[in-house]
Amino acid sequence: MFSQKIFIAIAGNIGTGKTTLTQMLSRRFGWAPHFECVAENPYLSDFYADMSRWSFPLQVFFLNHRFKAHQKVTTGTDSAIQDRSIYEDANIFARNLYEQGQLSERDYRNYIDLYQTMASFLTPPDLVIYLKKSLPKLKERIAKRGRDYEKGIPDDYLQSLNRYYDDWMSTYDLGKKLIIPSDDLDFLHNPEHFDQVCSRILSALDQRDLFLERTSHQEIAQTALSLG
Repeated sequence: MFSQKIFIAIAGNIGTGKTTLTQMLSRRFGWAPHFECVAENPYLSDFYADMSRWSFPLQVFFLNHRFKAHQKVTTGTDSAIQDRSIYEDANIFARNLYEQGQLSERDYRNYIDLYQTMASFLTPPDLVIYLKKSLPKLKERIAKRGRDYEKGIPDDYLQSLNRYYDDWMSTYDLGKKLIIPSDDLDFLHNPEHFDQVCSRILSALDQRDLFLERTSHQEIAQTALSLG
């Protein structure tokens, strides 16, 4: 389908469906999947129990994991799709922890300096897909998947992440971006919804300019129909 290697990154808040979409797109297009390190993360459960104590080692762990995954993609020969990008670590999660007082200024500045050094060695993805979901829908999905350490995530933490994602996407200029409002999308159980998402991705990859976001599910459906 593509004449050259493609690198896609799926971005989004906790519970937006990034992993599910990564798996489905991997199967549809034959892209090698690279998933976020959750089960093997030695800090995650401790972090949700005491954010200020574990925020710095958690962020460094994620930064290291995603840097290695990113390098593996860009130096390899196969097209790939990554569940969350290294850019989210700094622009969303570390920023949120710092501004909420869960990460000290000393640790935050040290972390940002390390991130900037590492990011300078990376080639950005061909396309970043941002799955945008409201707080009520995030809470609904988090509750459904039933991870014990996620049950106590404060609403203001999730809401702040949403705000920083919007800020980041509004200024993202490292490559193409595709913003998909996903409150009314069920791409796992509704094949039509998944086809709509795939159509938008193919359209974004074919365009030279940044793919502008649509603001409603109706517009997503209209775009898919116009492509088909």
